[in-house]
Amino acid sequence: MTALRAIELFAGAGGMTLGVENAGFSVMCAVENDPIHARTHSQNFQSCRVLVGDVGKQTGADLRATSGLSRTDELHLLFGGPPCQGFSVGGHRNPRDPRNVGILEFARLVRELRPLYFIMENVRGILMSQMSDTLSMFLGEISQAGYDVVGPVQTLDAADFSVPQNRARVFFLGYRYGCTPPTYPERRRSRVTVGEALADIPPLEAIPELYEQSDALVKLGPPSHYSARLRDKNMSPTSYRLTACQLTRHSAVVRERFRRTKRGAQEPVSRFIRLSNDAQSTTLRAGTDITRGRFTAPRPIHPDEHRCITVREAARLHSFPDAFQFAGTIWHGFRQVGNAVPPLLAEVVALQVKRALAG
Repeated sequence: MTALRAIELFAGAGGMTLGVENAGFSVMCAVENDPIHARTHSQNFQSCRVLVGDVGKQTGADLRATSGLSRTDELHLLFGGPPCQGFSVGGHRNPRDPRNVGILEFARLVRELRPLYFIMENVRGILMSQMSDTLSMFLGEISQAGYDVVGPVQTLDAADFSVPQNRARVFFLGYRYGCTPPTYPERRRSRVTVGEALADIPPLEAIPELYEQSDALVKLGPPSHYSARLRDKNMSPTSYRLTACQLTRHSAVVRERFRRTKRGAQEPVSRFIRLSNDAQSTTLRAGTDITRGRFTAPRPIHPDEHRCITVREAARLHSFPDAFQFAGTIWHGFRQVGNAVPPLLAEVVALQVKRALAG
C-alpha cells in the first residue's frame, strides 16, 4: 500500500502530529512559527522536517520540496490548527485580529498543495456570528479550489474520545471533489477520569530535588488502562525516569488556600480549579505569548497534593505519552500542552480520513 503522506501547518509542539501518525499517516513536513514549539516538535519527530517561520511565507511548492514530493506526487492529507485567539470564546473575539488570517492561509495552501483531504481544528468561537465574514471567506476559497467540507461542521469534546479533559474544539473535515467524504467519529460511551490519568504517579512533593530539576527516578503505582497506554514501555515501572515534572514553589499561605479547596471547586483567590479524581479536567489553556504579556494560564490544583500540577501531569491529562519531551521552561511546557490538539482526539479524527481513503 502507498504510504499515506501528510503535511502539517501551525504544528505547535506536535500533539496533532502524533495523533495523525498513530492513525497511519507519515507526516513529511510541518510549519511552526514559535521556535520553542518547533524545537519540541523536532525532538519528538525526527523524520519530519520542521520549517520554523510564518505559514503565510510558505508556498505549496516550498512545502512539496521540503517533503521530497514532486508536483505529481499525491498528498493525502493537509492538517493543522490555525491560531485561534481572535476567535476564542474564552477571550475577546475580534474579527479584525490579524491572527484570524491563519485560516485563509490554510485555504491558500489547500489550493496550492491540492491534498485529497484536509483537517482544520479551531475553537468554538470560529462558528460565532461575529466571525461569519472570515468563515465565509474561508469556505468560499475552499469551494473555488475544488473542495467541500463535511456538514454540518461539528464540535468534538476530547472527553468523549478517551482524553480525561473537557476540551471542545471545532473540526473541519474537507475533501477534494470526487473523493469519498469522511464522516465524524462516534463518541465513546465511557470517559477517562483524572484519577485514571494520574493515580500511578507517586507523590512528587516527597522528592525535594524536583523543586530544582525537571526529572526524577520514581516507582510508579498500578496503571489504569489509560496510563498504561501512555507509559514508556522501554522503562521499568519500578525505576521510571519521569520528565517534565518540576514542582512550583508555593508559599505556606497559598498551600493552605489550596488545602481548603474541595475537589471540583474553584480556589477563590487564584481562581484555580482543584481537580477531582472522579471527573475530567477542565480545559488546559496556553496563556498568552510574549507579545501579549506572557501571562500563564490558570493551572489546575492537584487532586491529592496541595500544589499546581506539573507539565508532565498536564501532558497526561492531554493524552501525551510519557516519552514525549517538552523543550524550554515550565511556562513553555504548559504553553505547548495548552496549545496542542490532544493526540488521542487527533488520532480518531485522522482515522476517519484514512477510512475514507480506503473506501
